[in-house]
Amino acid sequence: MFRRNNIASRIFQRQIYTPAPGTSVYCARRFYENLVPSCTIYDVECPDQSFRKFTDDGQYLISFSRNQQDLVVYRPTWLSFSCKEEDCDAHDLPPKAKRFESFFTHLYSVSLASCNELICKDFFLYMESNQYGIFATSTPPIHDAAANGGATQGVPYIEKLTFHLIRLEDGVILDAKVFHNDFVNLTHNMGVFLYDDLLAIASLRNQTIHIIQIRDSGNLVDVRAIGAFCREDDELFLNSNAQCMAFPDKSKLHQLPGNNVQNGTHLSQPNQEDSLLSGIKQRLLSFIFQGISNEEKDPALVSRNADQHPAFLAVYNMETTEIVAFYQNSAEELYLLFERFCDHFHTASKNSVYMNFISSHSNNIHALEQIRSVKNKASSQFMKKMLGSLPYSCQSLSPSPYFDQSLFRFDEKLISASDRPRQSTDHPIKFILRRQPCSLKFKIKLGPEAGSADGRTKKIASFLFHPFLPLALSVQQTLFLQPSVVNIHFRG
Repeated sequence: MFRRNNIASRIFQRQIYTPAPGTSVYCARRFYENLVPSCTIYDVECPDQSFRKFTDDGQYLISFSRNQQDLVVYRPTWLSFSCKEEDCDAHDLPPKAKRFESFFTHLYSVSLASCNELICKDFFLYMESNQYGIFATSTPPIHDAAANGGATQGVPYIEKLTFHLIRLEDGVILDAKVFHNDFVNLTHNMGVFLYDDLLAIASLRNQTIHIIQIRDSGNLVDVRAIGAFCREDDELFLNSNAQCMAFPDKSKLHQLPGNNVQNGTHLSQPNQEDSLLSGIKQRLLSFIFQGISNEEKDPALVSRNADQHPAFLAVYNMETTEIVAFYQNSAEELYLLFERFCDHFHTASKNSVYMNFISSHSNNIHALEQIRSVKNKASSQFMKKMLGSLPYSCQSLSPSPYFDQSLFRFDEKLISASDRPRQSTDHPIKFILRRQPCSLKFKIKLGPEAGSADGRTKKIASFLFHPFLPLALSVQQTLFLQPSVVNIHFRG
C-alpha cells in the first residue's frame, strides 16, 4: 500500500487508498516503520525498584519494591516540555524532562507481603477485560523437605503461598487464594496459566492442577482440582464406595465365613499407599497401555531409545477427563504440529487486542524461514530444544510492534519479544527495516558510546517495551544486587 517512507506521504495515501479486506490493522501497523524510539535518556534518575512489565493494554507499568514487600504501579504518560528558542531540535532536553516522573505517573503502592513472605517478582498475570492483576507472595522454599502426606519426593516445600487478586485501577485487594505446604513454579509464570476468566495453577508437590474462576465481582472461586480425582464427584463416589465396603449390609454379615465382626475383626478402607494409581496418572498409564496393546505404530508413544532424562507432553481433555495424545519431547509429529500451529500453544485471551499480533513461525514467513534454516543445520537437537520450551509460559511475550518480524529485523540472541533477561552487551542492538531499502531505523543502546567503566562485571539486561507507544525501558543489573541502571528509549 505504502510506496514511500515519508510519514506525511503515508498519511495522504491512507486517505485515498482503501486496504484489502481484513488488512486494515496490518496496514496501520506499517506506520511504526516511521514512529520509532529514536532518543535515549541514559541512567535516568528513578526509584530503586524491580520493574516487571507493562500490562498488555499499556495502561500500567508494574514494579516491586527492592525489599519485595510492596507492589508499585505507574501510569505511562508522554514527555511534554516547552522551548523558547527558535531551533528547539538543536537543543538538548532540559534536566526536568530527563526524570523518570516525566514519563510515568505514580498511582499507588500496596503492601502485599506479610511476616516472612516475599513478593515473587518473576510472576505477574493481567486480566485485561477487568483490569485485574494477579500477584503472588510466598515464604522461602525449603529444598530438603521430607515427602509427607503423599507429596512428591524431591520437590521443594513452601509453607505458605498466596495468590492476590488486585484491581489495578485503584490498588484494592479483592481476594486471595492461599496454598499451604505446597510448591508452584512461579519463575516466568511457568506454573500458572490464565485464559479468559479461568486460572490454572499446577501444584508440583501434590501433583494437582487447581482450576479457579475469576468472577467479575473480584472473587476467586474453586472450580476443580485435577490430580487424584478427575471429575467433580470422583471423591464423593470413592468415599461412598469405601463406606459401603467398611459397613456392609448387617443382614448379610452372618453369611461371612467365621463372622469376622463377632470375632472382633472390622472391615476398613484400603491403605492409600498400597492402592492403585487414580485420577490423571491412571488415565495417562491407561492411554499408554492401550496404545501398546493395540500394537499401533504410533510415534506419540515412548521411544525405546529414549534419553537418560526424557521429557513427555500429554494433551488432556478437562471435560471428558481423557488423555487425547502423549508425546516425547523429541517426537517429530509434535514438532510438525508446533511448527504449523505455534499460536495455539500460547493462545491469548479472546478479549485481548494487542496480543493477537505477536510474530511466530506459524503466522510470519520471515520467522518460519529462520526456524527452518536453523533446523536444517541440526535437526534432532533443534527439535528437542524447541519442544523443550513447551508448554509456553503465560503472557511471556511482548505485543510491541517493534518485535513484528514483518516490519523489522533484529538479532534474537540479543533481544526478542520474550520477557526473559539476557546477557548484557556493549554493542547497540539494531532494528533494521524489513522492506526495501532495508535501512537502519533505530538502535537500543544500554549505555553511552564510551561503554561500561568496568567491563569485567557481569551484567544482565531486561527490555520492557510498551505494547503500542514508541516507548521502552532497558534495565541493566549486576549479579551483586547493586542498584539497577535504567534507560528510557522514546520518540523525540
